[in-house]
Amino acid sequence: MRDWALLGTVLALLSLATLGGQWLKRQTSMGLDGKAVDAFNSRIQAWWFFSIVLGISFFHPILTVVLFGMLAFWALREYITLTPTTMGDHRALFWVFFLFTPAQFVLVGFNMYSLYSVLIPVYAFLFIAARAAISGDYHRFLERIAKIQFGLFVCVYCLSFVPALLFLECQSTEGDESASARLLFFFITMVLFSELAQFLCSRLFGKHLITETIDESRTWEGVVGGAAATALLGSLLFWATPFKYLWQVATMSILISMMSSAGALTMAAIRKDRGEVRSGTLIEGHGGVLSRIDAICFAAPVFYHLTLVFFGRAAG
Repeated sequence: MRDWALLGTVLALLSLATLGGQWLKRQTSMGLDGKAVDAFNSRIQAWWFFSIVLGISFFHPILTVVLFGMLAFWALREYITLTPTTMGDHRALFWVFFLFTPAQFVLVGFNMYSLYSVLIPVYAFLFIAARAAISGDYHRFLERIAKIQFGLFVCVYCLSFVPALLFLECQSTEGDESASARLLFFFITMVLFSELAQFLCSRLFGKHLITETIDESRTWEGVVGGAAATALLGSLLFWATPFKYLWQVATMSILISMMSSAGALTMAAIRKDRGEVRSGTLIEGHGGVLSRIDAICFAAPVFYHLTLVFFGRAAG
């Protein structure tokens, strides 16, 4: 019952946001910024996309893991296209794409936390450096290796903790088979709502930009307002989470919102550094995959581990 209630709540929020976005688009006489309205509607489209994908998690967890594995592969490919590489890097990248990326999600699918939590930050990182050294190309070695390792870490390792939530067992939901799927749906909803709320608060109340050189629209007022709105929505969805008290779900919601902002800013800095604006066609109006998963990548591993430490039971 709670599964359908959560799905219905998210669909209702999405429908209201979609109607509001379309209404704003038609209000040409109000002098609204057309680009801002388009950006608002694009964020709603992204929210629809992820909600449909995550709806699958209630019925088939492994299929959700596969979908996120494909998304990670796509994001890493997009990241590498932004990063200059050499022939020596290509040999290491072959193993990155065709061994470590699929292996990470296979281990997640089998819920082997003790292996997938160290596969990339230990074994893959050491292998990448050694394989690049064997190629004999030492020019800008540290810079090249760091770029590949960071891309693998963010696009694959961090993103893999999103489907990993499907296998996270919490003390308060023992015996509830769909509790983990609700937790995943709750997490993604908070991330996407947080982005939307921060965008709106920045537009309505924003006066102090966090960093004009990287993001010309994200303000401190937007971040604080977005976190407050996310905490409010999280509290309203308290019944769908494994958290026992309102202050716990509100704190976790604020944490998700803050980490989402940090991720969006970091990935925006990378895109600015590479001179890329938006590319790709996965989600209409939203350029690349990186533009949509930036907030999720930073929030997922932090949310997963804090939930595991304070509310979970030992994983396999």
